[in-house]
Amino acid sequence: MHGLLIACLWAVGGCSEATSEHSGNLPQGPGTTLSHITVERFHYLTDGPSDPMQNWADLYLPAGRQDPDTIPLVVLIHGGAWQNLLGANVFEPLARELAARGMAVYNVEYRRVGSGGGWPTTFHDVARALDFVVEVDKKLPQLTTDDELVVGHSAGAQLAVWGATRHNLRDDEVGSHPQFRPTRAVSLAGPLDMVYAAEHGDDRIVTVLGGAPGAVPDRYTSVDPIQNIDIGTPVIALHGARDHVVEPVISQRYVAAVKRQGGRAAVELLPEQNHVSIVAPDSSAFERVVRIITTTSQAELDELLKE
Repeated sequence: MHGLLIACLWAVGGCSEATSEHSGNLPQGPGTTLSHITVERFHYLTDGPSDPMQNWADLYLPAGRQDPDTIPLVVLIHGGAWQNLLGANVFEPLARELAARGMAVYNVEYRRVGSGGGWPTTFHDVARALDFVVEVDKKLPQLTTDDELVVGHSAGAQLAVWGATRHNLRDDEVGSHPQFRPTRAVSLAGPLDMVYAAEHGDDRIVTVLGGAPGAVPDRYTSVDPIQNIDIGTPVIALHGARDHVVEPVISQRYVAAVKRQGGRAAVELLPEQNHVSIVAPDSSAFERVVRIITTTSQAELDELLKE
């Protein structure tokens, strides 16, 4: 660790600490040039006690000049069925590939079922990780944070699309009043219709939400992407045609629902790909996934998916 930043943020009940760990000498002033991709770990604030082993996000900065407001930000949220079987490290190859193409990447870790997560902690954590982008931007003003992309895989895709629509939540719902909101999303094999998936045998959703749709309907209403559509937030859903973990029909149902409401969404089925291979660096689909993420990040919001 080359340095430690202590940020004092006011919250209900007093002042809390947030830290960032450096893995390199990061630029602090305008006009600095980085010779290589650099990674910095930020520990974000949570509701109540946090877990420093899980409540963090790694920020990847691309090589090159670091002028203010010039580097687009992409947020990554990993999957793993909302359980602690996988962590944010699975997205490191994708994060480095995107950084190599000139983007800053904010790769989020959060508490999951089996390691202190579940309802509502997992959703609180992701909301707080997104909100902490505001503090990251204060330290690294080379980032742009006003019109950014969020990408998630599997359970992380549900969290990503939900995270992009939190501004529509009621005051008493988990994740309401976002301080940072992505304006566009890419879902990779995401369970974007949670009620449909749960009613068709996806027990992982029932576990993370603490019950079936009929038992805890308000929880599904709060976090199910298909029940929180925002017609101003374009969503691109990529799905492996051979995915038998989250069936492609779920992405198709979500996109159809968005279009019925007058929103912008598209689905693309990737031939020969399954639930895991869609994000595997050695997959034949990886370059296609990276290209779609890149073009979605770069596009003007008003022109994205415009017919």
